[in-house]
Amino acid sequence: MTGTHIRNGGDVVVETLTALGVTHVFGIPGQHALGLFDAIRRSDLQFVSSRVENNSAFGADGYARVTDQVAVMFVSTGPGALTALGALQEAYTTGVPVLVISSQVPRRGIGGRRNGLLHQTDDQQKSAQNVTKSTAVVLDAAHLPSAIADAWALAQAVPAGPTWVEIPQDVLLEDAPVPPVTSAVVTIPDRPARAELAAEAARLLAAAERPVILAGGGVRRSRTGPAELVRVAEALGAPVVSTVGGKGAIPFAHPLSAASWIEDRHTTDLLERADVLLAVGTTIGEVTSNYFTFAPTGRLIQVDAEPRVLGSNHPCLGIHADAGLALAAIADQLPDAGDEARRKGAAVAARLRQQVEERLAGQDLAPERTLLADLRAVVPDDMHTFWDMTIAGYWAWSAWDPREGGFHSAQGAGGLGFAFPAALSAAIAGGRPTLAVSGDGGAMYGIAELATARQHDADVTWLIVDDGGYGILREYMNSAFGAATATELSRPSFVDVARAFGVVAHEATPGTIGTVLAKALAERGPSVVVLPTLLRMFALT
Repeated sequence: MTGTHIRNGGDVVVETLTALGVTHVFGIPGQHALGLFDAIRRSDLQFVSSRVENNSAFGADGYARVTDQVAVMFVSTGPGALTALGALQEAYTTGVPVLVISSQVPRRGIGGRRNGLLHQTDDQQKSAQNVTKSTAVVLDAAHLPSAIADAWALAQAVPAGPTWVEIPQDVLLEDAPVPPVTSAVVTIPDRPARAELAAEAARLLAAAERPVILAGGGVRRSRTGPAELVRVAEALGAPVVSTVGGKGAIPFAHPLSAASWIEDRHTTDLLERADVLLAVGTTIGEVTSNYFTFAPTGRLIQVDAEPRVLGSNHPCLGIHADAGLALAAIADQLPDAGDEARRKGAAVAARLRQQVEERLAGQDLAPERTLLADLRAVVPDDMHTFWDMTIAGYWAWSAWDPREGGFHSAQGAGGLGFAFPAALSAAIAGGRPTLAVSGDGGAMYGIAELATARQHDADVTWLIVDDGGYGILREYMNSAFGAATATELSRPSFVDVARAFGVVAHEATPGTIGTVLAKALAERGPSVVVLPTLLRMFALT
């Protein structure tokens, strides 16, 4: 381990990543992965070190979302690798491209042997298979460039998602008798719609009297999806409902946008009454279906890059394709329905918004609605916002207008702790300020990353809504059982904790939150805003 450096497997990994155009790597050093980290020292790659592997994976996820690049993550063997899996489920479910390069015990310890090696597991690769598109174990340095390039390409091939490459410690440290890697051969296949399916979808839509479009996250993640969505909607004069993941696929300001109040019976009714419903990039799953109360009465056309989604909840004309490519193929065959159809569709969208407004006005929700309005008033239009699984986040699922900024939440897998590490890494590596919103329960998952924020001087603002516990679970249990159990939490003074890390922190009230948050957003470097308040959910219908 001392003396003149001999080019090894770790160097081959880093050279390959550089050839692929990678600029940032996320993770935490570990004993079996030291060959990777020593190689980074001799490269131009920038390493972003978290404090917990789960947060590293959330961070990689956030970076990939704002940059549209594959995020690369290094994890060490055993506990490090396994700790990352919970966060990888979010990337897998939501379709975010992450390449995980994990170390492994030396080759002699692989295959279920019990020879007492540190961090040894029976089958680490198998553990990762449930939350990744592919896994590979590379036992020879000569195979590393191809294995990494293939995994990098697969991570972004639709449907995008995490891929996993595992490398034993001795492969990383041994002499690598292969030339320096200066190029990478990759192929990223398109996923176009079959011609006859696109033609049938266009025929059904052109003949429809009440067409409606449901735009999911697959539209947002497709490079051409948003533009082609608008083209189809305008050709049909069809109102567009956005799912949580699809929020931003069509601007809320567009006349045909029916916004994203998917947990609302009026929205469900609109989707049900469509004689042809075009659902793109969505499973029409639990939340989108208003908790499986949605029952279509017309014809359903479902487009998704993941074939297992098609028809999984309702019979449909299934089109296995990238959202943008499918929408383009359909749009090319649609006659223009004309201005009158567009006016009719806009009126339907506007009426839905009015019905939602009237329903909310009939509930005592002024504090919640005022909070969302105050946040929206001070957050820059183009800022990426990251929302944890918390009551403020659930409100944002329906009520938040993302404008030109990206809206990101953990609604795919539903795990706590997403918002801050994702926003933090997005700010560090994406080069733009971000906002994270958490509850006090979710905030405890990421509190250690205040050290990361300070270390990297990240332009991230973290709003913590402190209601003294797991607020949404409190509501659920009180509603279902008449009492809540294990939802009340002891927690620190988040202001004092942030300041102990050298991070600027402010406490706000519901009356001052707009002013305080605006001040924090204007500050360079990391900042925390704590809002002690008790929020309630709107009544589900």
